[in-house]
Formats: sequence, C-alpha cells, structure tokens
Amino acid sequence: MIHSILDNDLYKFTMQNAVIKIFPRARVKYQFINRGKSKFPEGFGEQLRKEIAKFSQLRLEKEEKEFLEKKCYYLDPTYFDFLKGYRYDPSEVGVIQKGDDLQIHIEGYWYRTILWEVPLMALISELYFKLTNQKTFDEYKIIDIAREKATRFNLLGVNVADFGTRRRFSFENHDRIVKALKIYGKPSFIGTSNVYFAKKYDLIPVGTHAHEWFMFHAAKYGYKMANKLALDNWVRVYRGDLGISLSDTFTTDVFFQAFDTKFAKLFDGVRQDSGDPIEFADKTISHYKNLRIDPLAKTIIFSDGLNPKTVEKIANHCQNKIKISFGIGTNLTNDVGVEPLNIVIKIIEAKPEGQEWTPTIKLSDTKGKYTGDEESILLCKKLLNIED
Repeated sequence: MIHSILDNDLYKFTMQNAVIKIFPRARVKYQFINRGKSKFPEGFGEQLRKEIAKFSQLRLEKEEKEFLEKKCYYLDPTYFDFLKGYRYDPSEVGVIQKGDDLQIHIEGYWYRTILWEVPLMALISELYFKLTNQKTFDEYKIIDIAREKATRFNLLGVNVADFGTRRRFSFENHDRIVKALKIYGKPSFIGTSNVYFAKKYDLIPVGTHAHEWFMFHAAKYGYKMANKLALDNWVRVYRGDLGISLSDTFTTDVFFQAFDTKFAKLFDGVRQDSGDPIEFADKTISHYKNLRIDPLAKTIIFSDGLNPKTVEKIANHCQNKIKISFGIGTNLTNDVGVEPLNIVIKIIEAKPEGQEWTPTIKLSDTKGKYTGDEESILLCKKLLNIED
C-alpha cells in the first residue's frame, strides 16, 4: 500500500509547488476513468475507503525533507516547509461502488488535491490484485525478468527511468524492481519518478509536469493560449530547471505552433506520451531544424506504453539524430504474469480564481486517449483546427 508521503511521482510535487505560487485559490475536480473496463470485486469500494482514510496519517519526515532539499534544489525552502505541514484530507475523495463498477471523484483546492492521483491509482491497482488473488510469477523470476531488461538496455546504450508508480502490481514489487535495476541497470538506469524509492536507493528523482498543467491553463485562458501560457508559467517558476515539456495535451501539431524559438531554446526537450513514437521523433527533429536548432543538443523522453522491443526500435531510429531517454512504467513494475489495469485519474473541471467551473479536456495524439465531455472536445478541435 502507500508507505510514505514521498511514495508519489516527482511531477506531482513540482506542479504542487508551481500551483501554490501562481494559482493558490484555484479549485479542481478529478475523475477515475476505467479504460480497460475492469470489473471490481464485491467490497472493493469499502476496502478502498478504509485505505484512503489512512492517508491522513502520512507526513513528511525529517530525513525525507533533507533528501528533498539535497536532490530537488529547484524547489523553494518555503515549499519544503509547506510539505512538512501538509496532510491528505480523505474527505476530498468520494468512492462509490455499484456492482462491479467503481466510481471515484476528487474535489478541492488544486494545490491540495494534486497529490492524490498517483498514490490513489497505485492503491487501486494493488488492492485489485490483492482482492482478486491472481497468480503471479515467483519473486526470483520477477527479478530475473528485470535483470534481463536492464541488460538489454545497457547493450543498447540508452537512458531509462522508472515511471511505474501508478499501475504497479504492489509496493513490494515496485521496491523489488527498483532495487534490481539499481544493481543490474548500470549505466542505463538513471533514476525513478517515485521520490520514496529515489531516496531509499539514492537515485535521482525525475519528472517535470503533466497534462493537467496545460488542461488547467486552457480552462483559465482558453484553448488558443493554453500551451503558450502554460510554458511561460513553468519558466516563470523554474527558470530553466525541469526543462522537459509535455507535448500532446492538445496534439503535438498544435503544441509546436506555440513551441517557438524562445521555448525551444529554453527547454531541454520534449516528452512523447501518445501517438506513433517514430513519427513524433521525425516531427520533433524537423521542428528543431526549422528553428535552426541542432537536434543533437535537445532530448526526447519517450514514455508511452514502452517495453524493451519498442525501446530498441526507437533507439535505432533516433541514433545520431537527437538525444533520447525513456520513462518506462507498467512494463517494469507490473510484469508479473497478470493483466495490468488500464486506468487513469484525470482532471475534469477547473475553477480558476474569479471564474466559473469550466470543463477540462485532453486531445492527445491517440484518439482513444481523449478525455473530457464531447461538447468541449468539439469546440477545442474547431478553435485549434484539429482534424480527425
């Protein structure tokens, strides 16, 4: 289950810091989306509520704060003090189970509720496999699988990070995998998005921002200005640190319209999280060249449903064209012989200060990953000239 307030992905802390600075009065609503249509066993919702109640006991310990101060130098001392006093409020989360259908909503101030998504998804995944009692590989085979992957990545000469908190099989298996990658993954394994395990194994916590950063900006400023102002505000807070930008909230083509010379030079690179990775690589390389920027001075982080085979394909295509790195999630932390859940928790409405509740949407490069109400999606596509 969830063992620490740091058992969360770094990007949640970096975005929380930015939200506190710029949007301290904004309110949001999140919704659980069961993409895979998994059927949850009887009593799952009740057990989930009991586990959620335990979140209020989590707090930042002294040595955890010291780790953040050392590794996350781009976060302010005032933020570390805020996090020291932060407590999860379980009343922000509503859980309803009807038959085998699970409904979850989160609502509250953005700066508070932003930390729920990742550990709550991890909890749902772990609890599902615990209550359904599915048969898995034994511990030795799981470690051997991780070792084989690490060896393959080393031979490819690529950089790989663990992005697997949200859909992991269990906390214990996540721990097992990160430990194995630490042992066998040199020099390819460069860190983890999970701050708890980064601390435990003296790794670099990695991550920048997520789709909800851009989705909120669309709700506040409109779809046409969302990408530009989201990038501007990120630079305003981090001033060159955390320089990888997510590209596909409203499709990559629309993103590159805003990602002009200023941003292309300020940011170290971009992250690909949907669509065809080869097409994305070619498009990104072409964009940098059109701006007279050497692609070899920039980085693409690939993070969409990766496994060793797709990593090898992408690495071969991008060789000597642009720097690359890989954030691998479910294939690392839930490769234990079961079918991982296909679940997400997404922001669905936002209420910026002084404004009304506004629906939030995401139009990724994979249409199946669209989120939001149909009316807002159609309006966004019309305003941004997005064609199917």
